Amino acid sequence: MEALCYIAGAGGCSGMSIERGEHDMVIAADGGYASLEAAGIVPDIAVGDFDSLGFVPAGVEVLRHPPEKDDTDMMLAICKGLELGYSRFLIYGGLGGRFDHSMANIQSLCYLSRRGARGWLWGDGTAATAVTGGRIDFPGKCRGMFSVFSLGGRAEGVCESGSKYTLDGAALDFDYPLGVSNEFTGAPVCISAERGTLAVIWTCSAAELEQMIRDGHC
Repeated sequence: MEALCYIAGAGGCSGMSIERGEHDMVIAADGGYASLEAAGIVPDIAVGDFDSLGFVPAGVEVLRHPPEKDDTDMMLAICKGLELGYSRFLIYGGLGGRFDHSMANIQSLCYLSRRGARGWLWGDGTAATAVTGGRIDFPGKCRGMFSVFSLGGRAEGVCESGSKYTLDGAALDFDYPLGVSNEFTGAPVCISAERGTLAVIWTCSAAELEQMIRDGHC
């Protein structure tokens, strides 16, 4: 099983699930250190300027950056994980809280996807991922709502099967929300695009998301 790089951010992390394997990595992005500490989890690395946390952590490897920087603390953590050879990122606290940071984190999913890596965001009961010129599969046990959006231009050859509303070879544009509010039906769902990048957003618990990733879904 390919190793996971867990990243904890300063957003809504309540209920996060980390089942760290032998080769997995845990990175705290600034205020995410407090969430990990509350859960009794010691990160391998703490990254950021630590303005949100209010202090520099002790007892772990720290990569401190000045507040005047181009990258967000989350992006710095992602880049560190890529540098260490990870290609799968489960990011807690990346949704919820400040809307601009949620948008930045969704852009980070696109950044990973377009470089052959994969990231998942989770926060406040919502998960998100991005897929570029490929597919994502959900098991039949999934319930609730999901939405699909184009990221950064037009996505072509978009298909959605097994869901309440289906698509077959459609085009999704970045400036029109055609893919919002679809539903799981109890059947396996496949979402794919021949070209372009899709953001897929759905409701689930942190434990459900981690299990789907471990099982090779989504």
